[in-house]
Formats: sequence, structure tokens, C-alpha cells
Amino acid sequence: MKRTLAVVTVFVFILSMGSLLAETWTNVSIVDSNCQSRVAENPDAHKKGCLLKCADSGLGILTADGEFLKFDASGNEKALAALKTSDKEDNLRVSVEGERDGDTIRVQSVTVQ
Repeated sequence: MKRTLAVVTVFVFILSMGSLLAETWTNVSIVDSNCQSRVAENPDAHKKGCLLKCADSGLGILTADGEFLKFDASGNEKALAALKTSDKEDNLRVSVEGERDGDTIRVQSVTVQ
């Protein structure tokens, strides 16, 4: 019984540590990999049509310091779904929750602002 309780306690601890690794980026520009360097000066002018057209190159965000962080495959799907339901055509900003791994975000959620 004590051994089972110890194993369960360790398991719960490990799961809770995973949620501590999640980060949130709020009100950041979403861009595609093809256009990210071209629109870095003014990402809010990047049009939704271009973003959707170039989405196969991969989507990501531009951080406040100008760094491009790309989404994992699941994040690309989530972002595309959110963009397709949005009425916004430019000034495309999102909030993203996920785990950063180098220059990639393992996306848990994407919300268009």
C-alpha cells in the first residue's frame, strides 16, 4: 500500500511539473515562415490571405524582441483553424500557450485576439 501511494505521489508530481513548463505569449503577431523576415518591421500589415496562402511553410509568432518562434505541426493546425474562423483580415494577433523547445513551440492552444 505504501509503495502504491509513493508511486502515485511521484506520478502526480511529474504531471504537475509538466504544466509548470508551459508558457504563454499574449497579443503577439502571427506570421508564416515564408514571410516572417519580410514582415518583421510591420507584422500587423501582413494580410490574412497571404498568411493562409503561405501556411504550408509553417506558422509562428514574432515575439516582442523580434524573434520568430515556429509552431509544431499540431500548433499549425490549431492556428489555421482559429484564423479561418476569425473575421480579422490584418493586425493578426494571437495568444499562445505551449512549451518552448528551442525556436519551436509545442502549442497547447491558440486564440486570435
